[in-house]
Amino acid sequence: MMGVYPLNESVAIGRSRDKLRSMQLLARDGIGLPVTTFAHDPKQTEEVVRLAGGAPLVIKLLEGTQGIGVVLADTDRSARSVIEAFRGAGVNILVQEFIKEAGGTDIRALVVGKKVIAAMKRTGAEGEFRSNLHRGGSAEMVKITPEERSIAIRAAGSMGLNVCGVDMLRSNHGPVVMEVNSSPGLEGVEKATGIDVAGKIIEFLEKKARPNDTKTKGKG
Repeated sequence: MMGVYPLNESVAIGRSRDKLRSMQLLARDGIGLPVTTFAHDPKQTEEVVRLAGGAPLVIKLLEGTQGIGVVLADTDRSARSVIEAFRGAGVNILVQEFIKEAGGTDIRALVVGKKVIAAMKRTGAEGEFRSNLHRGGSAEMVKITPEERSIAIRAAGSMGLNVCGVDMLRSNHGPVVMEVNSSPGLEGVEKATGIDVAGKIIEFLEKKARPNDTKTKGKG
């Protein structure tokens, strides 16, 4: 089956299946996401750009991590060129609206046992729209809003995860979730917040040390 698909369509292939499925679950549960499209037919490039709302657009390799394989296209023409190049290489991509008002920052909330135990704001290096610490970004402790806290907890619940990192952007229409990471790095958030996140995870495990009580549901 070929074509262009919004997130509510059950289309995913190969190693991309889990990431697409997780975003579909978030959308199903009414959790805010950037406008996102997916296609695995290089002939549908124009439709991908149109459905995502036009440039500027963020184009992501589904297999990418730590900001690798993420490109910002400033014009529809450059977006088409990048999409066609990626698809020509046979890789799977997502195309998302660019949340300009986020200003190159995002928020990572660490959820443990249905509670946000730490949150940091990550800011990209000068001239860099990606906020990943591995791309030279910086991090600091941040006070999140009740809405952001609620969305992070709901996102973890949608994925059936007891421990995860929820990455969000502050958009003009409220927080939107970029990713739910089932194995988040702890060094950055512990350094930024001064919170012993690893210790809190251990405390959670000790309190819930009964058969099947800490088992991840595996929805993601």
